[in-house]
Amino acid sequence: MANTEIKIIVGLGNPGSRHESDRHNMGFWLVDRLAEKTGASFRSEKRFSGDVARVQIGQHDVRLLKPTTYMNLSGQSVQAAMAYHRIKPEQMLVVHDEIDLPVGTLRLKKGGGHGGHNGLRDVIRHIGAEFLRMRIGVGHPGESYEVTGHVLKRPQADEKKALDEALQDAISALPVLLDDGLEKAQQRLHSRGTTPKPYRKAQHANGEEQEQKADDKDGD
Repeated sequence: MANTEIKIIVGLGNPGSRHESDRHNMGFWLVDRLAEKTGASFRSEKRFSGDVARVQIGQHDVRLLKPTTYMNLSGQSVQAAMAYHRIKPEQMLVVHDEIDLPVGTLRLKKGGGHGGHNGLRDVIRHIGAEFLRMRIGVGHPGESYEVTGHVLKRPQADEKKALDEALQDAISALPVLLDDGLEKAQQRLHSRGTTPKPYRKAQHANGEEQEQKADDKDGD
């Protein structure tokens, strides 16, 4: 079975205690828990504008990166780390929150657009779109004007439980991804949880605009 070569896992989020519990920080949550599970610790790396760690996933040596540039400048950190370590886009997995998936739903994919996510938008702007993504559903608030407040707040208790379970499942699927390939990992993750329901494009487009305005205001 074809494996998937992943040399770096990037968790997207916003730095600082103000944002550490936000739904928007699902990427940070995952890499933090992966580091804790494997006994690794993060250190600040100024040349990458991020916090970095190295972990062993089975027989695979993988770097972890948390950009500290704020969300809408994530691509700067990613590009710098990839250039320094000579990592190709197809050797990177980016983990991020996804409003168009129900809470706790996990999806793996390769390539595609940014879907209104400011962190993805900037990563794509810097290195292109041909990297793997792990999308962690945080649910949609129902109205486009509520998207910013939704992702920049902590989940409710029942949502937190579902997200904790999703993160455990995501971490347990990483060896499958690395050893057996994307398709096998997708089969494992996509068979769990709720089938996602798409939201109207008009809502998502408006949500993107609202989120961008908030990001510009808060530096996210």
